[in-house]
Amino acid sequence: MVSDQPILIVGGGIGGLAAALALSRQGRATHVIEQSDTFGEIGAGIQIAPNVFKMFAALGLTPAINEVAVFPDALVMMDALSGKQITRIPLDGPFRARFAYPYGVIYRPDLHRVFLDACQAAPLVELSTGQKILGYEVEDGQVSVATQSGKTLTGAALIGADGLWSKIRQQMVGDGPPRVSGHIAYRAVLPTAQVPRTSRNNDVTLWAGPKTHLVHYPLRRGEIFNLVAVFHSDRYEEGWDVFGEPAELAQHFDGQHASVQAMLEQIDSWRMWVLCDRDPIKHWSRGPVTLLGDAAHPMLQYLAQGACMAIEDAVCLAGKVTGHGRDIAGAFQAYQQDRYLRTGRVQLTARFYGDVYHAAGVTAELRDMTLGNRAPAQAYQGMAWLYEGIDDAGAQQF
Repeated sequence: MVSDQPILIVGGGIGGLAAALALSRQGRATHVIEQSDTFGEIGAGIQIAPNVFKMFAALGLTPAINEVAVFPDALVMMDALSGKQITRIPLDGPFRARFAYPYGVIYRPDLHRVFLDACQAAPLVELSTGQKILGYEVEDGQVSVATQSGKTLTGAALIGADGLWSKIRQQMVGDGPPRVSGHIAYRAVLPTAQVPRTSRNNDVTLWAGPKTHLVHYPLRRGEIFNLVAVFHSDRYEEGWDVFGEPAELAQHFDGQHASVQAMLEQIDSWRMWVLCDRDPIKHWSRGPVTLLGDAAHPMLQYLAQGACMAIEDAVCLAGKVTGHGRDIAGAFQAYQQDRYLRTGRVQLTARFYGDVYHAAGVTAELRDMTLGNRAPAQAYQGMAWLYEGIDDAGAQQF
């Protein structure tokens, strides 16, 4: 028999809830432990590619996602200095035919709410808040976690889904603080009525400039626009919700195209975060303890795959747990083996894309020539390794 004890999941973000839901769909009890007093996510937009829509389908979440997602017409890259279009990748019928699923954008709190609602409706998922984890112990085939409040919680296994600064990773891997990229992101949302008409479209638009880029796209049925402005800086502050300085942003984007300036000028209050990742690792499971999402493989946002990889992790992990029965340690090793090369490739490719977006001079000209000469079918082929996602057997097991 499979242990009656729940699998403990540290972290109630998108990855942690996705793991709880996926395991519950396989008949496994879980206990999600969140350190904040409430479950929630920082308000920002994220892009959701076909590989994660395959996961939504596997988990039975497609209708709920479709209610709150926006489906852009195209991915567009513009030159932030000249204002010329570099490339446009249509996301219409041929794209969907190629990948079987759509490309969407979604407000991060809305995506989190879909998973939270599904977990709250799942009798096998227990949710706890206000419990900061200090560490874990493995003894006699079970895992216990100590909390700051003095509680000890026990389970059959432990999944660390506690993000970039993971306590579980720190104890298991011990590889120190994350790698600081030297890039800073400012984010804001803007009512669509305040968006300049020249930018009020249904595209995901990226303005690529020297050591900068600006991304904008609509969210929440087109009611608001998400803006993310990135620039190179050695400044470092830990966290995801620090106030940004509009003057600093204006300095880095000075001299760029009028359309870029017009978007930035609409925002009075920005939140900022320093972009960090880690080098890929091969081992993030030890006995009945494993990592998931940013705790296992934090990545820069340049491929827009952080949440997508965490949700893929969840589906893969749940399948391995089911396939290995009582052998949780074996399941976690099999999950790690299936995931480390794919997630490592995303981590390293995301770094490379940061250089591509922020290119200058001859490098930028070569980028524009290479991307501008691609037909849509060629662009789709270049995305296939990522957007086709994990194999159909892994997705269909649900």
